[in-house]
Amino acid sequence: MYIKNPRQIENKSMDIIDEVMKDTSFTEEEMLVAKRMIHTTGDFEYRKIITFQNDFISEAKEAIASGAKIFTDTKMAYMGINKPALEKSNCQLKCFIDDKRVFEMAIKKSTTRSACAVDLAVEQGFHIFVIGNAPTALFRVLELVNEGKINPKFVVGVPVGFVGAAESKEELRKYDIPSVSTVGTKGGSNVAASIINALLYMVVGR
Repeated sequence: MYIKNPRQIENKSMDIIDEVMKDTSFTEEEMLVAKRMIHTTGDFEYRKIITFQNDFISEAKEAIASGAKIFTDTKMAYMGINKPALEKSNCQLKCFIDDKRVFEMAIKKSTTRSACAVDLAVEQGFHIFVIGNAPTALFRVLELVNEGKINPKFVVGVPVGFVGAAESKEELRKYDIPSVSTVGTKGGSNVAASIINALLYMVVGR
């Protein structure tokens, strides 16, 4: 016999996670985000590497409640974000990685499409950046902050990998930007989506 009901499966998972999270110092709302990240990955080590900075939860909830424009770097993150909750929030979600303009910019600038997708998002007035895969996208966000071209409402910085991922997140944590990030190489588009979902559930429900 095994549990078949989706909500029962999720509730049971969260109960198991609760037992392990007793040794953490997250606030109540930070805990909701952290638990969603662990639920998505099946990895309890996340409880040791998640970093919230600059009143991330409050700033992110306020931005989402205002119907903000959210950029994400991958289709996987885009697809993983709960669309009924997103619709209730009146937020706009975009991923520009396959946009023809991004291809052209990447060739012209000799850089990644992910970085160029950030440029296009900024041109179109996006101020929330959800990065789950590409360190170059996160580095580009920070470059544009340095240039005074954007003032992000919040940043989800959880790119995964061995080349630039840990470094880009370490750089993010130096900024006075509301953010959530992971220390080291772990992260991913699924993790990025789980963070936005946790925030959406707090603001508008499921």
